[in-house]
Amino acid sequence: MNISRRDFLKIGLLGLTSLAFRPPFGRREEHSPRLVGRVAISEIAVYAEPTSESAIIGKRYRDQLVTIYEEIQSPHGPAYNPLWYRVWGGYVHSAYLQRVTTRLNEPLPGLAEGGQLCEITVPYTEAYTYDRYNGWQHRYRLYYETTHWATGLITGPDGQPWYVLTSELDRYLNYAVPAIHLRAIRDEEITPLSPDVPPHEKRIHVSIARQELTAFEGNTVVCKTRISSGLPSKDPIPEGTRTPRGQFNIYVKSPSKHMGALQASGAPGSYTLPGVPWTSFFAEYGVAFHGTFWHNNFGVPMSHGCINMTNADAKWLFRWVTPVWEVPPEDPTRWDRRGLGTTVIVE
Repeated sequence: MNISRRDFLKIGLLGLTSLAFRPPFGRREEHSPRLVGRVAISEIAVYAEPTSESAIIGKRYRDQLVTIYEEIQSPHGPAYNPLWYRVWGGYVHSAYLQRVTTRLNEPLPGLAEGGQLCEITVPYTEAYTYDRYNGWQHRYRLYYETTHWATGLITGPDGQPWYVLTSELDRYLNYAVPAIHLRAIRDEEITPLSPDVPPHEKRIHVSIARQELTAFEGNTVVCKTRISSGLPSKDPIPEGTRTPRGQFNIYVKSPSKHMGALQASGAPGSYTLPGVPWTSFFAEYGVAFHGTFWHNNFGVPMSHGCINMTNADAKWLFRWVTPVWEVPPEDPTRWDRRGLGTTVIVE
């Protein structure tokens, strides 16, 4: 698929077009910051009232951007996630609407040795590969707050700076995106938390029944948050989707993980997820704590075995657990940290 300069300029503006329209909902909303959500599944329903028992009056579709006018804790639930949003024409449940913003960034003049960890700061951006026989071809759609390793800086087909991103799953797979769509993650953002606490004093309890994660330093709770564990099934992974129970240890963590296959679109449902952020692996078959950009429905099982967390919670956990992520790293070409780390108890 050959892409013209005009097409690339259109792609760069896709994430901005839905923000250009503002319905006249009155003075209070016109003077408050606009919130925007991205539809994270194939379609979601718009209801007449903030309850699934009301009439469906419309639909919104995958990757459509929706302006949020009001947040509502609905008395009609569901109990584990009663958050609804008032949108144009009605109400949508928050489960599959990812809150996003659009922030454009100044490209870096150069990149750190071994690559610069970056974060997508637009609702989504399109990644392309290039070869001299086929030209520029679409590879992935990369989503808001996913993390990626930028390993090169080139002039893109629009004449602007583009970052070359390298998949941590395959160092030979490179693709490029507009540099203004990524923010370089500063060293101080990922320095270890509670480094003076002895490692054996840190532990994580996951309650499958309560869909809750609690982090302890000794007997002190330092974090408690909702999670989404594996969907109920007869067997744990790999045959099923149930999160395994027992006592484990963090054994490897990576700030960016390409999960699933290398092919396909990169959209959830295609089983290839480039740039899953803030992963901390603790059980065999790739069971990990990690950030989540394909749903906002914490408090109920949703995953294929991993522990889904908000991106902010997963980042905190990544910094807190051992093995320690050195800043600056001793070896800048290493994109993970391995070792016998923090104890994890899943019940």
